[in-house]
Amino acid sequence: MATIKQWIAGARPRTLPAAIAPVIVGTAAAAAHRDVEEGLKGASLGLALLAMLVSCCLQIGVNYANDYSDGIRGTDEERVGPVRLVGQRLADPANVKIAAFTFFGLGAFAGFALVALSQAWILIPIGALAIIAAWRYTGGDNPYGYRGLGEVYVFIFFGLVATLGTLYTQIGTITAVGVLGAIAVGSLATAILVANNLRDIPTDSVTGKQTLAVRLGDARTRQLYLGLFVVAIVCTLLMTIWRPWAPLGLLGLVIAWPGIQAVRSGETGRALIPALALTGFAELMWAVWLFAPLAR
Repeated sequence: MATIKQWIAGARPRTLPAAIAPVIVGTAAAAAHRDVEEGLKGASLGLALLAMLVSCCLQIGVNYANDYSDGIRGTDEERVGPVRLVGQRLADPANVKIAAFTFFGLGAFAGFALVALSQAWILIPIGALAIIAAWRYTGGDNPYGYRGLGEVYVFIFFGLVATLGTLYTQIGTITAVGVLGAIAVGSLATAILVANNLRDIPTDSVTGKQTLAVRLGDARTRQLYLGLFVVAIVCTLLMTIWRPWAPLGLLGLVIAWPGIQAVRSGETGRALIPALALTGFAELMWAVWLFAPLAR
């Protein structure tokens, strides 16, 4: 039986910045849209907290789902990195699967409450698609994560959907600042997965998991990682058209520099683990530093 500490580790709490950052940015973009004279409402703390609950539940759910699916396929047995409940035979696979769907269910319940309060009913099918996509990432007969499409999922659902969904529930529309923020968030979240898959190229190649990193190869995967940071930086700078102080958000990305250096210098295996944590933390800090310039 896995211990409580191992179950918490299996939830991979270090990935939660990728769930929190889009809600911060979406809420900041909503606050930026506020105009008392024209009767435009701004950010809502209550709706933001609900959106964050949805996002975090889906993140934890997909982490447990990946643990289960990779574990029963045997692709997690020789990996470096965080605890694998199934791959390391610490927990019954059925219990890990139950944990995944429990968090998917909690996310769905919170999502329905968010939609009902905001009247953003269009998000119901999008939310359902997000849960299906979360399971199909490594689950099912033909998981798309094994075909090099995992980064697409992360960019769409933990970038565009999470950020713009948060924005839409609070002001009922999409803004240019919100779109730029969503693209930047998606790029940084994708960079986390790219760093993860870069580290796992040797084991994924052996087990037949054809991630995008395996398909691109080591050198081009490192270029992709760096390119995603460039996209986030460009989007942040473009926000100055509407919010002159938006570049303050770039201060948060400085935290990722040691991880960027590790990727640039050709580090492999465990030496890349800090790159994952620093990229996730940098995404969160970028969102935090961006909030005031957007919301003021």
